[in-house]
Amino acid sequence: MKMKRILSLCAICMAVATVSAQDADVRKLIELGRTDNQVMHHLDILTNRFGGRPIGSDAYDNAVDWVAASFKKWGLEVELNEAGSLPVGFNRGPWFGRLLGGDQAMPLHFVTPSYSSGTQGLQRGHVLLEPKTKEEFDHMKGALKGAWVLVTGKSVGWAIQHSAQADSSRTRTIAQNMEIGKRNQELAENNRLKNKKDTLIPLLDEPALFYKEMREAGILGIIQSAPVPLVALYDRSVVKDSTMTFERLPVIPDIKLDEHQYEIIKQMVLERRVFELEFDIRNHFKMGPVKYYSVAGKIRGTDYPDEYVILSGHLDSHDAATGGVDCGSGVTSVIEAARLVAKSGAAPKRSMLFIAFAGEEYGLLGAQAWAASHPEQSDKISNVFNRDGGPLPPISISVSKAMYPDFVRICAPLSSIHPDIPFEVKQVGPRAKPVRLGGTDASVFAIKGIPAISLDEDDVKGYNFNYREIWHTERDLYTKSIPEYQQHAATVMAIIGLGVANLDHLLSRDGLYE
Repeated sequence: MKMKRILSLCAICMAVATVSAQDADVRKLIELGRTDNQVMHHLDILTNRFGGRPIGSDAYDNAVDWVAASFKKWGLEVELNEAGSLPVGFNRGPWFGRLLGGDQAMPLHFVTPSYSSGTQGLQRGHVLLEPKTKEEFDHMKGALKGAWVLVTGKSVGWAIQHSAQADSSRTRTIAQNMEIGKRNQELAENNRLKNKKDTLIPLLDEPALFYKEMREAGILGIIQSAPVPLVALYDRSVVKDSTMTFERLPVIPDIKLDEHQYEIIKQMVLERRVFELEFDIRNHFKMGPVKYYSVAGKIRGTDYPDEYVILSGHLDSHDAATGGVDCGSGVTSVIEAARLVAKSGAAPKRSMLFIAFAGEEYGLLGAQAWAASHPEQSDKISNVFNRDGGPLPPISISVSKAMYPDFVRICAPLSSIHPDIPFEVKQVGPRAKPVRLGGTDASVFAIKGIPAISLDEDDVKGYNFNYREIWHTERDLYTKSIPEYQQHAATVMAIIGLGVANLDHLLSRDGLYE
């Protein structure tokens, strides 16, 4: 009996010592988060030294090398996970445009999608509205040489498709319009002869309907109206076509112009005024195939090294701006959380993985590749904390009944980090298990039944942040991230990630999904 009492006392002492050590780790993380938070330094490097980071670019490759080197410097084990390859690479240089003539010269506000063509140096030309029928094309085909052509539609950031399949689709539309034209002639004649007022059939419209014919006629490029702030995505004809070759790349610029300037220029064309547009767009390609990688840093667990808690964000971004918010704000919080845990000296019980995923903007490519290459880990992942919603601070987490006690204990210190940013743990019922990929890397894990519970965020101090204003636009810059929010987020992620890693069990999946 005496021996049992001694063993019980030893177990209690060990448990108390473990709790005390964990409390000390949390206090250290909070102190480091307040006095030595480097999250904005990381963001400065990603956005202002490397810039926008589409996969296949030198900027993305530089970012991969830097993240891997940083993880190694902080003592993490590093894995580069090949996520795929592109048929060609792309690097964006400067761009410039202006209107010459008319009432006065005007600098032009525009973007081009990545993986689309630049100009052949500085190019200047007159402006025409695109033809919509074969008759219109024949009437103006001689004037198309050396022209910038205004095309219809409102841009949402994608390049106009220039593949053989797209040309075939446009050819069918042109043929349909010819039939509609014949029918309208019959209707018009019938209206005239019988004094009727039958409505003519509208022609089918498609931006750059005579794309192939205009290109062969020698146009300089196409210009499409775009809402402000301007969105620039990528040319799917290049990125998604595994058979794309360097010789088949687009050869004319695809310009997305400020809608206000577009209307001014369109009216000047309708008035047949004499003016020109001048562009210098330095979009550069490189020979492929070009591989791209996700970067994972591991702090190996002491007790359960083959079990994991994952903290993630995506390293790639679009490049009309520099990816300061999407997802610079997410991935740098993860990077800094890794540094904070490493510097604190904490020794988590289960392994912590800090992952900068590749190719999220191109279809969650990095997360899918990582999950496919680590199938044995699916049942051993406690949770995936993915940050991809902008530079706002975490203010709550909504968890199942089975997880609730664990998170109440783990999150207890969070409200003490910043008095103006309290944190709440909410209990919710089972959620619908996703059946298809969603808008973030977390969905790759959720559809496999892996917990991917994210932190709820809010602009608690009222900085008038608007994610939709920035998302995929020219305004996605370093200056749009909010330093105190970013610092808070990195600290919270470090503490929650460490807390889940230090549980003596994996988070329960009971009641997580319906």
